Amino acid sequence: MKNSNADSEKNSTLPNRVDSLEQSTQISFMRILYFFTTIFLLGAMVFCISASAQQKAIGYKMDQQTALFIDSLQYKSFLFFWELADPETRLIPDRAPTPSFSSVAAIGFGLTTYLIGIEQKYIDRPQAADRILKLLKYLYKAPQNKEFKNVTGYKGLFYHFLDMKTGYRFKNVELSTIDTGVLMAGVLSCQSYFTNNGPVENQIRAYADSLYLRVEWDWAMNNKKTMSMGWHPEKGFINSYWNGYNEAMLLYILALGSPTHTISKSSWNEWTKTYVWNEFYGFEHLSFGPLFGHQYSQMYIDFRGIQDKYMRKKGIDYHENSRRATYSNRAYCIANPRKFKGYSEKIWGLTASDGPKDTLQFHSYWARGAGSIEITDDGTIAPTAAGGSIAFAPEICIPALQEMYSIYGGQLYGKYGFKDAFNPSYTYGEGNENGWFDIDYLGIDQGPIVIQIQNFRSEFVWNLMKKNPYIVDGLKKAGFKGGWLQTKK
Repeated sequence: MKNSNADSEKNSTLPNRVDSLEQSTQISFMRILYFFTTIFLLGAMVFCISASAQQKAIGYKMDQQTALFIDSLQYKSFLFFWELADPETRLIPDRAPTPSFSSVAAIGFGLTTYLIGIEQKYIDRPQAADRILKLLKYLYKAPQNKEFKNVTGYKGLFYHFLDMKTGYRFKNVELSTIDTGVLMAGVLSCQSYFTNNGPVENQIRAYADSLYLRVEWDWAMNNKKTMSMGWHPEKGFINSYWNGYNEAMLLYILALGSPTHTISKSSWNEWTKTYVWNEFYGFEHLSFGPLFGHQYSQMYIDFRGIQDKYMRKKGIDYHENSRRATYSNRAYCIANPRKFKGYSEKIWGLTASDGPKDTLQFHSYWARGAGSIEITDDGTIAPTAAGGSIAFAPEICIPALQEMYSIYGGQLYGKYGFKDAFNPSYTYGEGNENGWFDIDYLGIDQGPIVIQIQNFRSEFVWNLMKKNPYIVDGLKKAGFKGGWLQTKK
């Protein structure tokens, strides 16, 4: 609400490819020409590594039985996004089969899984393009204003959860910076993928560009050194900011890369000042307990061999940091200091997930994790903890997933892959005699499994996003150097 007149004037001058698209068939020709030129300059020599060489580069080769299992897991997890999207809005549910609202982050993951579906031949390109265009168009045209109700977002950002049918804000949830960031990562993956010169793919690029360019990341800073976690129309900005190492790495890079609403370069250094580096169960790394915080940014960006100022001092990169975090998470579970049932060398993985129930000892949905700063462990294992880290440490993650499937079978694995979580120690109440098993699949947990399996297979999403000029610009403004980034002009 502050500086509303200035904001209105700023919005009126934004580059808007969608409006010109609908006014003329000659849709922002110069912007598209620029984008295509940049795509070709930035995209040279990607996608030229063979599948076997890619697996070798990741450092793990699968036997036939393992490959079949991973094929099944990726396909079933993909189906969550393809089959459960609303037939009218194309919004993706937060969870299933329990009826739910739509999760904006799940939509972002879903957009990227559709591209993987094309690559894996689950669906064909026209099928995916048609659905993606309808979804992007829906998101762009959905109401954006500062009203409390009947609105989808404000200042280009989106509310955390949306009603599946109307697309409006669900109850009183916040306008979420990080969920908007994950959504925009998915949107930009589509922009970089659909490069053919035809009416559908031209429109996909136009809507993707306009969705990203209108996000007012600078407003979300709220005149502070680090970005706010969100905003409510009822009471303004949330008094919590993105500090400490976590999934917000992606958020800052997206904000820095924006040519319309960029944030100060100093914000990256301000953020890294809040990092905590410690040893935990034999592995020195940036501390953040739940594994999703080590996964989300690296689903989209290949941090191997590129470093910012902080990591240059540490002598590693963020990919290696996530590998160490994965190993330390596993080491903690093997040690099992709280003596929960079922933990072992192959049954491990603490991250944010569903849980059995809120009691003195147990929890329902909770940001589970294990790190030097905090341990949040109630005996609940989430398969996505291992599944989302496959690209960092396949040699321990794939055997863990196989073991979970082998031991628990249909209790844990079903139509859409792994159900969200299980807790062998929770044996209270009817049906839980052998432990608690979730009935739901969660979009934000199925997405990392699909995407990171593909990065393990072929580095597909990593290579795709290397072609996106906004991602490249964001990395460079954050001070990243070296590796593949050196070849990007």
